[in-house]
Amino acid sequence: MKREKRQGSQRDSLSDTKKSLGVRLRLARQMKGLTLKELAESSECSQSLLSKVENGKVLPSLPMIHRVVQVLETNISWLFDEPADNESVIFRKGTRPFITLDRHKGTSRGLMLERIIPYKDGHLLQCNIHHLEVGGQSGETITHEGEEVGYVLTGIVELTLNGDTFRLEAGDGFCFRSSIPHSYRNIGNDAASILWVCTPPTF
Repeated sequence: MKREKRQGSQRDSLSDTKKSLGVRLRLARQMKGLTLKELAESSECSQSLLSKVENGKVLPSLPMIHRVVQVLETNISWLFDEPADNESVIFRKGTRPFITLDRHKGTSRGLMLERIIPYKDGHLLQCNIHHLEVGGQSGETITHEGEEVGYVLTGIVELTLNGDTFRLEAGDGFCFRSSIPHSYRNIGNDAASILWVCTPPTF
């Protein structure tokens, strides 16, 4: 019974996330004066898929949402989270927000982002823990402005930079320019977690 309630709560939470994201995405698009077709073409994604996202039916993949926010000149976190209290400097375990991407649609799967620094105007850094289920991955390659640094907390991951692949285990770190096409996936037999920092904020 408890397990059924927990699963029901997770489904409700995911449904709420889809609806909230859809509303914010539509608002951001309208504020930029773009039609659905124009945003789809500029972000190189399907108009029908983008329509489903705006209508709260699906969540986008990580690469797709990266392309969309670049066109809209906004931040991924603004689409998912409420801005943090401007006075907050401490973010306790168990109270940090998560960004969950759809595990069954798109190219991303088994990926959840735990926000270490909640979204707030003025931050120069963005910091998340990327949690990857077994077989979880970011999907197709991502490119954007900035610089990134990461540290593998647990598990075994494969980082791909411009076609070159690197096997990383707990304790290994990395740093690269965000303009380099990059992707990553969990290649181990257990869940993996990566502490990931980038500047300027893109999530």
